[in-house]
Amino acid sequence: MSKRKPTSPAKPSSKASQKRAAEARERGGVEHTAHEASKYLRGPRIDPRPIDGRENVADLIDNAFLAYNAARLREACVLFTRKMLEPDVTVGMTLTGALTPAGLGMAALIPLIESGFVDWIISTGANLYHDTHFGLGLAMHRGNPQESDVVLREEGVVRIYDIFFDYDVLLSTDAFFRKVIQGPEFQRSMSSAEFHHLCGKYVRERERALGLGQKSLLSAAYQAAVPIYTSSPGDSSIGMNVAALALEGNRCTIDPNLDVNETASIVLSAKRGGGRSGVLICGGGSPKNFMLQTEPQIQEVLGIDEKGHDYFLQITDARPDTGGLSGATPAEAVSWGKIDPDRLPDAVVCYLDSTVALPLLTSYAHARHAARPLRRLYDRRDEMMNLLRTEFERAGQTPADAEHADATLPMHR
Repeated sequence: MSKRKPTSPAKPSSKASQKRAAEARERGGVEHTAHEASKYLRGPRIDPRPIDGRENVADLIDNAFLAYNAARLREACVLFTRKMLEPDVTVGMTLTGALTPAGLGMAALIPLIESGFVDWIISTGANLYHDTHFGLGLAMHRGNPQESDVVLREEGVVRIYDIFFDYDVLLSTDAFFRKVIQGPEFQRSMSSAEFHHLCGKYVRERERALGLGQKSLLSAAYQAAVPIYTSSPGDSSIGMNVAALALEGNRCTIDPNLDVNETASIVLSAKRGGGRSGVLICGGGSPKNFMLQTEPQIQEVLGIDEKGHDYFLQITDARPDTGGLSGATPAEAVSWGKIDPDRLPDAVVCYLDSTVALPLLTSYAHARHAARPLRRLYDRRDEMMNLLRTEFERAGQTPADAEHADATLPMHR
């Protein structure tokens, strides 16, 4: 019977050695030092200056927003200001959630447009509808979200959480749009950018007549020639009024085909001009997808050689694990060709309410970056569409004949 070989005493682990060394330093009064040889310990030390009320917003973000979602917001501010606002970057912005009723059109969006920090926009129709209230001199009020909605209904008061306004605000805005849309320049098919540009002209005229100053996002975008698209034209009170007038024979039609191709042409033009494309996404939903699908439209559908957006900045409260597009990460967007995989380090997701993040981002950008010249992309739509058509033809991509369409479908799936 063989004897078991005696085991040697266990060697002290490196952690145990470190523990004894630390205790020895403490007993000997030796100064403790951090062993920061690891590449993971090369980030700046957390050592903020005490907040005393003398700092401005940009200084506060740089000094005290050091971890968790505060750090993501600081990273978003830095990405936007130092990279996305470079002269060769075309910045597209998406808007979801009730941002304009909360006053963010006047507080943040108009300043971003006027400073040349946002070159084109995709928004929900609701944001543009409620934005128009301000351009018409109609009032929105702060309120208590705990009030009884039954009582508010009896009083003729409508609320968006803690924003209260008179029901007549809706009726007056509806009446404005119905009157405008009956104009001769609206009696045709057009992209949503054309539609909003024409509406913005009339909102601007109403602002001037009322002596209001610049209150409306639509009006500001009209003046700066910033095209505004909506990914779902019928999904708002503006679209509802367009539909109502169609019953009376009005010929105003918003063509989604034009929107898909025009938005793709903006991105392609930015890239082919030797520049880059950046996206600033507030929220998620359909506008987010409409913004990001520009690259699959260019690559997958039109067959034009491209790599994806260069910069991705999203402010959202949506989780990625539910499978919804609103929470989908930039890394996931790479698999669709929406984001250039080589530019993933230049992608930031800030998990925060847009009503908190957007004013801070706007203030930071104005504090840290000079205004940029306006690109006036609305005025360049024909030029950009011609480029898209030329590239499409050069790629040899023509629609399949009807008799061959069935054969191509399984290949795509």
